Amino acid sequence: MASTSGAKPQKIPKVAKVKNKTPAEIQITAEQLLREAKERDLEILPPPPKQKISDPEELAEYQIRKRKGFEDNIRKNRSVISNWIKYAQWEESQKEIQRGMVESEASGDTLVMVHPDVKHWIKYARFEEQNGYISNARRVYERAVEFFGEEYMDEKLFVAFAKFEENQREHDRVRVIYKYALDHIPKDKAQELFKNYTIHEKKYGDRAGIEDVIVSKRKYQYEEQIKENPLNYDAWFDYLRLMESEGNVDATRETYERAIANVPLSKEKRYWRRYIYLWVNYALFEELETGDAGRTREVYRACLRLLPHKSFTFAKLWLWAAYFEVRQKDLAAARKLLGTAIGLCPKDKLFRGYIDLEIQLREFDRCRILYQKFLEFAPENCTTWMKFAELETILGDVERARAVYEIAIGQPRLDMPEVIWKSYIDFEIEQEEPQRAAHLYERLLERTQHVKVWISFAHFQLNYGGEDPVPLARTVYERANKQLRTSEEKEERLMLLESWSEFEAHHGDEQSQEAVAKQMPKKVKKRRKIVGEDGTEAGWEEYFDYIFPTDEAAKPHLKLLEIAKKWKKQQQTEDDQGEEGQE
Repeated sequence: MASTSGAKPQKIPKVAKVKNKTPAEIQITAEQLLREAKERDLEILPPPPKQKISDPEELAEYQIRKRKGFEDNIRKNRSVISNWIKYAQWEESQKEIQRGMVESEASGDTLVMVHPDVKHWIKYARFEEQNGYISNARRVYERAVEFFGEEYMDEKLFVAFAKFEENQREHDRVRVIYKYALDHIPKDKAQELFKNYTIHEKKYGDRAGIEDVIVSKRKYQYEEQIKENPLNYDAWFDYLRLMESEGNVDATRETYERAIANVPLSKEKRYWRRYIYLWVNYALFEELETGDAGRTREVYRACLRLLPHKSFTFAKLWLWAAYFEVRQKDLAAARKLLGTAIGLCPKDKLFRGYIDLEIQLREFDRCRILYQKFLEFAPENCTTWMKFAELETILGDVERARAVYEIAIGQPRLDMPEVIWKSYIDFEIEQEEPQRAAHLYERLLERTQHVKVWISFAHFQLNYGGEDPVPLARTVYERANKQLRTSEEKEERLMLLESWSEFEAHHGDEQSQEAVAKQMPKKVKKRRKIVGEDGTEAGWEEYFDYIFPTDEAAKPHLKLLEIAKKWKKQQQTEDDQGEEGQE
């Protein structure tokens, strides 16, 4: 205790006080310190003495020491690839091939993890392949595909993988690799894949394989066209035909859904004409290829809901949907569809299609009702009146047919009145009622004095005028000629006289033929002023006019022509006499 207490306390060294705190004139930087330390390291050190190994124990000790040094370097920085390579090369120099391979694989694993680039994976796999480790190389490629996943897929990796399998003559594996890559890599980044896949199939594939490649390429082209313009319906049609030819129902159905999603932007019918056939083809595909009636019905209904019926509609679509229901033996659904169509948009084509359907079903009472509704909607449509009358005629109800014709010709406005009158007259002729037909001609002539009606009436009298039809026909021609004298249409009058002349040539005598010939007009060339749209005169033009002998207004002109002819003839005679006197 005494010794302890007698010890002197330890003194703390005094800290020197800085007298001058101003910076030194010469500053020492960290760079100078490092440079000085580096220069001292560069001092030439004597090389270690050469060691000669004379027994296995010394060799084992040497190898342990070297391995420890390599492993220490690797532990310090695993990302330095040169440390791994030196280690592997040293093991190879020691004839430790297996150890060298382990280190090489470890270096490869480190490389691809530290520098995850596709080219490093490919080099790693090729290294394994070159050293004969085929299964290891394949495993490297598979690991690479799994490592990059679907998000960072690169065509170079798959091309290298496929070529590796091609070298191993695993052609089925090659096809699987190419198809997988083409399905998952965007088409614009898969040009080399297409090219190499095509080359492989040409070298090792059969016809089906080559067609597979061509189909894939065409798919890519169609996808590009659609991507550029989603409303390019022609490209969609070609694409859908290609998908249908492959026979993949789900893929085809998905493509149809993509196609019909591209609805035209404008509500003008001309923009919808091509688009609507996508729906029609879709429905036919579901009905004929898949045999799914429920999906077919849903396709038709969805399309009909989509159409803007207030602006326009497609009668064909309604009719196809109705005929589909007929094929499903659901007549009530078909009639309901067509009834809805007529209520929404009463079009001629819809009425005719509905009537044709009922005629095929032999529901004639329904046809009559439909015709009545059709004519309420469009009473000026002569074709509908004629079809209605024809139906009654076919059913043997002549009085009904005649009543239909009578109502038709009594309409104040018709789109083709001459057609309905002709049809009515032909109907009476078919019913062997010439008197009724003649009476119809007389009624028609009360409404119109057209030359074709007169000529047709004359032909009718000639063919159906009884025992002595020629006088009746001649009477019609005479009446027509008398009526048309007051007409300004000289071409029509000429047409009548030509028809009358032909009639007299076959059925008349010389006297009647001469009488008609005297009434034939003379063709005269005349001139008249040309007046433009703005009322200004634009010169003169020549035209041909017809002068009829029987016209009172034409007599002075005829006399003038006769005097002119006589004068011209007289002049020619005097000229001839003068020439003879000179001789």
